[in-house]
Amino acid sequence: MTDEANRLDGDGEAAEQWELVNTPLGEKWSGRTRYAAAMFFYKRDEMSAETLEVYRICARLDSENPLPIIRDRGVGKDWLTRMGFQ
Repeated sequence: MTDEANRLDGDGEAAEQWELVNTPLGEKWSGRTRYAAAMFFYKRDEMSAETLEVYRICARLDSENPLPIIRDRGVGKDWLTRMGFQ
């Protein structure tokens, strides 16, 4: 389990969604899985609308990593830190 998932362990749903938002790239339907999990965090006000939009764009692109796109757009700095992305 990742450090973030351990932090969320008291909230089983959040821990499960954390694992889903980290679904490995390239797996079938992984882009949609990441987007659905991102929506969970957005609804909890833990992600900006701009960051969620990148996950939406990448939803049909199972091999596309949304994190570099988020970084390049200059949005979601808190989310990138949370994800451990430089």
